[in-house]
Amino acid sequence: QCLLSGSWRSDTSCRMVVSTLDKDNRFSGFYLPGPAAGSSELLTSPLEGSQQDTELISQPTFSFTVNWKLQETARTSVFLGQCYVDTKGEETLHALWLLREAADSPAEDWKGTR
Repeated sequence: QCLLSGSWRSDTSCRMVVSTLDKDNRFSGFYLPGPAAGSSELLTSPLEGSQQDTELISQPTFSFTVNWKLQETARTSVFLGQCYVDTKGEETLHALWLLREAADSPAEDWKGTR
């Protein structure tokens, strides 16, 4: 059915925990970086997002934003993806992400996005 509510783990052991979707298919939750993140300063960070209505689309697209809780820099990530259900009923999320880190000046803007 592709409901995002619950706990999801990535291939790199990051974990996303999503609250119940509201009547407008919006959700909130938190994101926990895995060991592959390589930084002990990354903490559990809040996320907010939305998903297409599963009554209209059986394998909906979704998006969410994570505002990282860091001590010395500002970072935000956006994730955009789709939920798939295989023939056994197993749900899988496929997503792309983009990370933006605060730059010191407009001249250094180019290195703020990964």
